[in-house]
Amino acid sequence: MNTQDRVQGIGAWARSRTGLVTIALLAIAGFFLVVEHYAHVFGLLPFALLLLCPLMMLFMHGGHAGEDGHQGHSNSHDKANDHEGHSKGGQL
Repeated sequence: MNTQDRVQGIGAWARSRTGLVTIALLAIAGFFLVVEHYAHVFGLLPFALLLLCPLMMLFMHGGHAGEDGHQGHSNSHDKANDHEGHSKGGQL
């Protein structure tokens, strides 16, 4: 069975009576789950934002290799300035 047959099989199931009833019940259950736990979810959002900060630092600064990574950036910047005719020490 290839991928196209699986997709057609899923689409056929979703259009069947059993599929429609299952999707409708899941939608209703999801709606009531969100409505009943609305206060709990939004009460935790400030804490979720605080927990997100370390994760952002980890993923956004993960590419730096400490001091060596910063030296690589400054060296490439100096080389770019040399090729443009600028001096390293100051103005022309």
